[in-house]
Amino acid sequence: MDGEDPKEELLQRHKEEKKELQSQITKLKHTVSKGDKKGKKAVQEQISQLEKDLKERHDKELREVEEASLTEPEKVSDKVKDLNLETLEGPQELSQQTQEQKRVSKAQKRRNKKEEAARQRQEEISKQEIENESGARNVEFQKLKEMLKKQGLQIFEIPSDGNCLYNAVAHQVNHRKTITDCKQLRKQAAEYMRENADDFLPFLTAESGDLFTQSDFDKYCCDLEKTTTWGGHLEIKALSHVLNQPIIVMQSNGPVITVGEGCHGDPVTVVYHRHAFGLGEHYNSVELLQEQSDM
Repeated sequence: MDGEDPKEELLQRHKEEKKELQSQITKLKHTVSKGDKKGKKAVQEQISQLEKDLKERHDKELREVEEASLTEPEKVSDKVKDLNLETLEGPQELSQQTQEQKRVSKAQKRRNKKEEAARQRQEEISKQEIENESGARNVEFQKLKEMLKKQGLQIFEIPSDGNCLYNAVAHQVNHRKTITDCKQLRKQAAEYMRENADDFLPFLTAESGDLFTQSDFDKYCCDLEKTTTWGGHLEIKALSHVLNQPIIVMQSNGPVITVGEGCHGDPVTVVYHRHAFGLGEHYNSVELLQEQSDM
């Protein structure tokens, strides 16, 4: 039973991560306006990549757990083989020396097996480090870093906990005149969307592809306000109106997007990362480039 616990725990985590990915996919679909074929195609390609990456990681983790759980059956098999060898080799009572040799041999085999597993694991880590150097996440980060540097800015890291958009906006706003936080911004955005449902409801679709009903929309706004569900373009639009400030979204692949251009307050700048984490998207804030702020 003990050997099955890690696998059960892993499968449960995989199930939760699949649900999180499905929620993220739904969010992605909501960012594309109706009739935008090019946008839908790009989103579908991103969804396919996210699903592929998650499946590959899950398959790898499951293989590792299953391999680690094959210890007890192997021990029983080894014992049976040893008994058969003892019977074929002659007397049933082996000398103390022969028994010691067998014990040393089996112990050595186990050590060799552990060393080989450790060596393979280290090779995988080294390989992953090399891939990360040229991987999408690092390439994207470096490109964003250079874009911000030209404007005298640098990335200010925001935790990846589902609240990244709201915390990034709060970080920007709190550097000026208004003091706010993630919880307050979520509440304000949800209230604005409820009061202006006609501006948001047509852009929301269920997993089936059907447009949101009023009941679906009410739940969507409730989740926005009460949970850590991820925020996207519609939430940025609501926040820009709530704050009366344009929100500038910088991204490595694609144009700089300004949401709420008609708003009159100082612009808020956030950085959009498509490949930041295993499940995809993330928002960071910005701050003055360190060399400048030290002067």
